[in-house]
Amino acid sequence: MTRPVRPASRRRVLTLRLALAFAVPVSLAMTSCAADDPLAQQAAAGDGKNYIAGDGSVTEYAESDRGEPVEVAGTLFDGTAVSSADWDGQVTVLNFWYAACAPCREEAPDLVSLHEDYAPQGAVFYGVNIRDEQATAEAFERSFGIPYESFDDKDGGVLLDMTQYVPPQAVPTTIVLDREGRVSARILGLADRSTLKALISDALAE
Repeated sequence: MTRPVRPASRRRVLTLRLALAFAVPVSLAMTSCAADDPLAQQAAAGDGKNYIAGDGSVTEYAESDRGEPVEVAGTLFDGTAVSSADWDGQVTVLNFWYAACAPCREEAPDLVSLHEDYAPQGAVFYGVNIRDEQATAEAFERSFGIPYESFDDKDGGVLLDMTQYVPPQAVPTTIVLDREGRVSARILGLADRSTLKALISDALAE
């Protein structure tokens, strides 16, 4: 079972974000401990994509390996301030996305369906939009009938809070938090519906 790595320092994360902004290859900006990261390898390949797509890899963390609860704070597009304290005691799904991301569009109907299945059971869903203006994000949500709110995270605050689990600009990434606010599972890349369903079910059953 994969153990979470130690949280990166804010200086290291900000350095990486700046490196990405100035087109420094991700493979050079990351430390050696991430040398085998498929996201870094894809970025280094220079294939011209405007997003870094994960390989669909799934990591499920045993309860003994989850460490401390994550601390997340940000503002939704409707102006509501939300923090991880607001979903204490609930299983929470965080989906990192933006409108022009092709796999984000592909997985959107499945996320809507899973929300319909699991919201009545107490699971909470939030999007984390890392790039779009409000009008663009809302147009996407209308097109796909997204029923849950998204963080406006153009400033990278939520991404920074979650950098231990979400590689910068890795879109989409989906995180499942257990009732204690700890990461119980992560999907890098397109979230397969059946896989994400099993991960949410496991978290709710604990």
